[in-house]
Amino acid sequence: MYQAVKTVDKILRRLFRDAVAILSVTLSTAITNSLLRKYYPRGKASGSITLLEPTQPLSTSPVIFSAEFAMVETNVVRVNPEGIKRAAAYISYKIAAEQYTPRTWRTQPLHVCPPKPYSPSDPLTRQCLNWIFIISALNFSFWSEREGTAERYGVEWRKGWGMEERVVHTGYWSLVAAVNRALEENIPITDPAFYSSEGLCPDSLIAYVFRAATQCRESIPLLQERIAIMREVGSILCNNFNGSYLGFLASFHNRKYGQGTAIDLAEMVTHTFPSFRDEQWLNGRKVLFWKRAQILVAETWAAFYPEISTYQHPIFPNGPAITTLSMFADYRVPQILHHLRILEYPDSLAHKLRAGTYLTSGCREEISLRAASIVAVERVRNEIICLREKSHQGSGEAGCGNATGTGQHDEVSSVLIDFYLWDLAKKIERGEERIEGVDTADMVPVHRTRSIWY
Repeated sequence: MYQAVKTVDKILRRLFRDAVAILSVTLSTAITNSLLRKYYPRGKASGSITLLEPTQPLSTSPVIFSAEFAMVETNVVRVNPEGIKRAAAYISYKIAAEQYTPRTWRTQPLHVCPPKPYSPSDPLTRQCLNWIFIISALNFSFWSEREGTAERYGVEWRKGWGMEERVVHTGYWSLVAAVNRALEENIPITDPAFYSSEGLCPDSLIAYVFRAATQCRESIPLLQERIAIMREVGSILCNNFNGSYLGFLASFHNRKYGQGTAIDLAEMVTHTFPSFRDEQWLNGRKVLFWKRAQILVAETWAAFYPEISTYQHPIFPNGPAITTLSMFADYRVPQILHHLRILEYPDSLAHKLRAGTYLTSGCREEISLRAASIVAVERVRNEIICLREKSHQGSGEAGCGNATGTGQHDEVSSVLIDFYLWDLAKKIERGEERIEGVDTADMVPVHRTRSIWY
């Protein structure tokens, strides 16, 4: 009985959320705010929420919705409106100038790309999807105590598929290189039936797959947690979805009658796999981050993005509505957002970051860093849309369209902005690029939180 009541309550809440999202577009802001005050009154007992500004439409993303609440409630990291305006113009220009699109995903030399044209019966499609899934399942916590030295954890492998040159990959790319190296060694590490089985794939073999380069003095962080996640997600896929991510997507299509969107898929991932359920409680209210669940969806979207953007997406035949996804709240993107003066840190937090102080997962400062990053990237996106509409209309007086919609604004998504900012941060870290023409702050170290969530 209790479970049935919870289910009904959840359905009603979602219906209300979607209804308010529609009202925010079709009715006045005053009416929408009135509804929010009625159902989400301010105060500690019931949680607080940021009411809409006249030009700020309500997002239909539950992640962005709860991030707005968490940023206000924690009141640590702040978003700088002037920084957003300056950085949005820079980011918009760079994305256009560098022709940065979802198809850029395929140009990464370590990625496993799907066959063309798309065919769900092609074994290579299944293999690619399984590769994306395990990479996303294990995509967390790569910061190092030995940052900037050859002793940090790294994996030696080819510079890219089909290349003879070998390099030591660090950070996220160490995970990708380790998985690719295992595949080259004929270890089927991306097959759920294999990595879910302690008999076929013992812990010692997984440790071997993630072995470090000879000069490293660190092993991969949270190895035991990674092994536990591999057992969990692999078992769920084998027991419920025909042993593959492709089977999971087939179930998603069946449940949604082929009409499912990106956020629908992310929600199904978090409900199905506990290790993807990146959520925290704050003052009696759940805050959703869903970093790895959303990045799994985004990687799937980008990997199979059609050559011509107007063509049907094979995974989302009714349209992905990719703008319903937020950025992926990790430790790297907040760093570049602060460098671009989009985020402002109080002196106390900046001092902790420079000192390498550990921030516990779920602490006020850590939640604030992640929530503010989500809000900031969404506002950068809205600003880019405004800038492009003004440019298209040839007048500085043109208004901004509804950023929560789909269609022409899908090309400006928080996902694409996140992809660009993450790549930019890594290039700056390697000394390959520096930001010109925009006022920047000193590059503060990333925040140190050991967690399976990011």
